[in-house]
Amino acid sequence: MKDSVRSSSLARTTSTIALAIGLMLPAGALAQTAPTGPGAEATNAQPAATDMASTQAQASPPSAATADDIVVTGIRASLERSISIKRNSTGIVDAISSEDIGKFPDTNLAESLQRVTGVSINRRNGEGAQVTVRGFGPDYNMVTLNGRQLAASDQTSVGGENDFTRSTGRSFDFSNLASEGVRTLEVYKTGRAAIPSGGIGAAINVVTRRPLDARESGFNGSIGGKVDYDTSADDCIKCGSHATPNLSGLLSWSNPAQTFGVSLFGSYQVRHFSAMSASVNGWNISSLADLLSPSGSHVSASTKVQNAPSDLNALVARPDDARYHFAEDSNQRINLNGTLQFKPTDTLTLTADGLFAQNRASERRSDEANWFQAAPFDVIGFDKGYQGVYTATYLHETNGGQKDSGAEQQYRAQKNVLKDFGGNIKWDVTDHFTLTADGHIGSSDSTPDNPNGMSSTLASISIPTLNQHSWDYSGNGFPVQTVQFLDPPGGKGNGNGILDVGDLGSQVGRQIATSLRQRIKEGRLDAGWDLGGGSRFDFGGDYRATDTRSQQTVYNQTLGDWGNSFPRDVQAIAPGQVNQFCLVCQFTHFDPKASGDDLVAFRTEDATKLYNALSSYYAAHGQPVAINGYSNDRIKEDIWAIYGQFTWKGEIAGHNASMVAGARYEHTTVNSSGITYAPADIRWQSDNDFTQDLIFDTKYLQTTSGTGKYSNLLPSLDFQLEIKQNLIGRFSFSKTIARPTYNNLFTSASVTNPNDATFVGGQAGGSQGNPGLLPLSSDNFDVSLEWYFKPDSYISVGFFDKRVQNFIGTSVVKKSLYGLRDPTSGTGGRSGTANTQLQSIGADVNDTNLFVYTALLDKYQGSTAAATQEFQQNYNVANRQLNLDYVNLVNNTYDVVANSNDPFFQFNVSQPTNNKSAEIYGVELAGQYFFGGTGIGVAAQYTLVRGNIAVDVAAPINADQFALVGLSDTANATLIYNKYGISARLSYNWRDKFLSAVNADGFHSPRFTAPHSQVDFNVSYDITPHIAVSVEGINIFEDGLKVYGRSPNEIFFMQEGTARYLAGARFKF
Repeated sequence: MKDSVRSSSLARTTSTIALAIGLMLPAGALAQTAPTGPGAEATNAQPAATDMASTQAQASPPSAATADDIVVTGIRASLERSISIKRNSTGIVDAISSEDIGKFPDTNLAESLQRVTGVSINRRNGEGAQVTVRGFGPDYNMVTLNGRQLAASDQTSVGGENDFTRSTGRSFDFSNLASEGVRTLEVYKTGRAAIPSGGIGAAINVVTRRPLDARESGFNGSIGGKVDYDTSADDCIKCGSHATPNLSGLLSWSNPAQTFGVSLFGSYQVRHFSAMSASVNGWNISSLADLLSPSGSHVSASTKVQNAPSDLNALVARPDDARYHFAEDSNQRINLNGTLQFKPTDTLTLTADGLFAQNRASERRSDEANWFQAAPFDVIGFDKGYQGVYTATYLHETNGGQKDSGAEQQYRAQKNVLKDFGGNIKWDVTDHFTLTADGHIGSSDSTPDNPNGMSSTLASISIPTLNQHSWDYSGNGFPVQTVQFLDPPGGKGNGNGILDVGDLGSQVGRQIATSLRQRIKEGRLDAGWDLGGGSRFDFGGDYRATDTRSQQTVYNQTLGDWGNSFPRDVQAIAPGQVNQFCLVCQFTHFDPKASGDDLVAFRTEDATKLYNALSSYYAAHGQPVAINGYSNDRIKEDIWAIYGQFTWKGEIAGHNASMVAGARYEHTTVNSSGITYAPADIRWQSDNDFTQDLIFDTKYLQTTSGTGKYSNLLPSLDFQLEIKQNLIGRFSFSKTIARPTYNNLFTSASVTNPNDATFVGGQAGGSQGNPGLLPLSSDNFDVSLEWYFKPDSYISVGFFDKRVQNFIGTSVVKKSLYGLRDPTSGTGGRSGTANTQLQSIGADVNDTNLFVYTALLDKYQGSTAAATQEFQQNYNVANRQLNLDYVNLVNNTYDVVANSNDPFFQFNVSQPTNNKSAEIYGVELAGQYFFGGTGIGVAAQYTLVRGNIAVDVAAPINADQFALVGLSDTANATLIYNKYGISARLSYNWRDKFLSAVNADGFHSPRFTAPHSQVDFNVSYDITPHIAVSVEGINIFEDGLKVYGRSPNEIFFMQEGTARYLAGARFKF
């Protein structure tokens, strides 16, 4: 009789599944099961119930709970749930849980994650964006939503120095997701057979709420609103209000029988802010002997060289330019999330869900920039040296009122859109056997979003009357720039004797359109067999397909040109669009010691309007917009996997013990293709300015493709033993992989303009990817000891060791590309003749003189007599310089294009290769303690990370180096109070310096991010069991950002930090 009933029930259940699959196919044809580790419970796709049993038990409120149970809310309850997840998990798992419905501990998910041991974050525009785990950066961590891999397109066009950057990594930007819709963040630091590969650092799972999680019928949820007040939104043209809205709502409903439920979440957030920053575009690295060489142009007999190193072979660094920036930014984030659950029988659960997230960011930026002519310096002063590198921290040069100073105007904007739609079926075939099918399709698009449809629009304008300027970074804080202008009658300005808008001349206009798009399809089928006594066997397979496209087009237009061929044109062509203001006055904490002309800068309300006015005028006068760069690359990856995993629970010598052992086999195929237009030539425009001539003709079209494939067997073992009551020891071993970043897989070859004439040391670069790269492969060992001496208090210490093979290094070879010839070599062709003639007349062979003489050879059709005569007529023998007005005239009149007599460019072409290995190891310390019934508690974590890889900052400028980006120590401490309806937290977070880029320029210089700390607070008060008010402060001490090169004095980018304060209320029902 029982067999007959079971057969009938099985038939009905099978029919229901078939109908459900038919209904779900249009939305989720590419079904994928959630990973057995992250999010299995949230998606009901978890065959290995032991992986997430603790998460489900702790993150969901007990069935007996009611809406009035204050005990299950607040920061203390959140910490208790997180501890329970950590304690009951097999392997090394940490979690952050929501404090209540619609209330996560932080407004930003990344900010919450930094309080997990081993996790540090990268901030962007003052908000947490990316995470690094145990020294492995954002590209080496897998991020999932309810167990499904999220599509990622982290193109960064707004903030920092990102105009021409193509973000081609695998990182996920957590700032796209609102924290109010999240139930739990889970960080899996050890590999598991049931978890898809991709995270050597960790697998991070974002778990959202499901309607049947609450186990309560009827409606429940919350509605919240905050006012976001940013202290930096001062003196902006279009920043908007200091105070902006931050709204969110979560609504869930289920029927009394708990067989059907619907949940909806939505949020709308706006933020306005501004930022002051300083930057240097590039650092020229050479030996001291080269810098001081009499044949060069950097110093003369009158130059004061201060504090120079005694070793002429020592490396010295000097900035090419110096810049201040004032940026006015706005962010708008919209999140929508919906889930539908249907449970027609006790053994069958159907789930469908969808996510939409949009983040729009815009930035209006005004610059104050000065280039160093270096021909020659009046004064150059060095610091005391740092690990063998001496940096010029003081520079002064006199230009006689004939040089220009930059006032570039920019408008950057980007729109990120993330979508994900999926379905899940969980069928308890018997009391001991479960089948789960899961699938989803997702997309992520990062696209241009300014009014011209670009990622960035730049209108370069200049003040053409610079007399002298200096740069001083010998003190603390930001570098100090000083400027002095002349505006006499008959000069390039308007001759009224003061610095004003009427002096401004246009230079060039540039626009960049950069996009990154990814599509993902996943399908998964899992089976779980309960063996009894807590033991089980899980097995299954999955398929993932990703399609990633990166595209960039760079537009360039000559306006008044770099030397101001048409001075004072800005006011004439675009009247009223540019206004005078004090840029350096926008510093909050730094005193630039400004006076006189230092206090004068210029800005426009909308750089796209200014660009359009200037562009239209010059296009109508024979200077059209040209495409200056184009790339279109595509990577398709297909991953097939099967796995088996055995879970055992029992006792060893009377002590509770558990073990999870398994293996995963994956096969990956890679197809890479690229389309690019090779430059027709590299045009020499002036001393150190170059441009590429791109002609959109099939003659120059380059189409490339390549493939790769690899297979990996990934075993894993997690063992846990309760040594004594509440004292738990763990040991884990796993093999994990992380796939190469997309740019390393691109097949198209790119060409980089030389940074100067090659005869005076300029380097032309190039790069090409390698689709045959293998993934990074790591053998991971973890040991930890954890003592849970109270439900809300614990101490833990852990050691990890990662032995990584197939790290991606770089091989650099010198070779020609696309038949491009070098007009600057000084060894052949016209520049070779120019070199010989300059030496014969006793003139310095620097980039300015070499360009001018070469251009004169073009002018006089190769006549050295005529070229020499004109050159000498404009050359001052006394100060060994050409007249600057004459130099600007030549720069604006002539471009030098290579011909068949010039030698081929020798490009330093870099290509990635699997040629490195490393060991990364460290210690994680964590603890939490509440002082009895006082409501006061403390929590702290410290992570020490070390490795046998490091950068040598004193390495030769042609030495290619290998190091792990992102490796650093981290620490945090939190003071907590939770009693009488008050929930308060004061948090301190610190991250040590870390390497943020390697081989970052033509001089193979590294880039480091300086140590950073931040203090936040959060206080809420429950007025009633249903109504709470809160106030938050973020970065209340306004710590900033600093990125530097070989020496801490070799700054690339510095930004002042700003504080944010939020006040709000939340209603729970």
